Amino acid sequence: MSAAELEVGQVVATRDIHLSRESLVRYAGASGDFNPIHYRDDVATAVGLPGVLAHGMLTMGQAVQPVVDWLGDPGRVTDYQVRFTRPVVVDADAGADVSVEAKVGQLPGDGTARIDLTVSFGGQTVLAKAQVVVRLP
Repeated sequence: MSAAELEVGQVVATRDIHLSRESLVRYAGASGDFNPIHYRDDVATAVGLPGVLAHGMLTMGQAVQPVVDWLGDPGRVTDYQVRFTRPVVVDADAGADVSVEAKVGQLPGDGTARIDLTVSFGGQTVLAKAQVVVRLP
C-alpha cells in the first residue's frame, strides 16, 4: 500500500481481542509486572477497582497489532502513543473482549500516515488519542 492507495477515514484494520485471566498471567510473566490488581479480585476491590484489570501496556500492545499485521513489518511503525482512559476489567470466567478499529487519520505527504485507533471495551473507549505513525512502502 502506498499513500496514493489510502484516503483519510479509510479503515485499514479491525480486530476483536479476547483477554482472559491466563492472558494476564502470561503478560505478567513476560513483563515482570506482578502487581496483584492484575490477578487477585480481593486486592483489586480492596483498592477501589471494579475487579482485576488488564495491564495497560498489554492493552496498548494488543491494540497496535492489527496495524503491524496490515503493514507486514513492525519496523514501519515510527511512533505510537495513547492515553489510558478506562480500565479493562477481566472477568474470571468470561474474560474481556476489546475491539480495535484502525483508520487513516492523516496523510501528511511525506511517505508516512497517521493511523488513529479506536479501542473499546464494553462499548466505551479505553485508549484515547491512540495514534500510530507509520512509514509507507
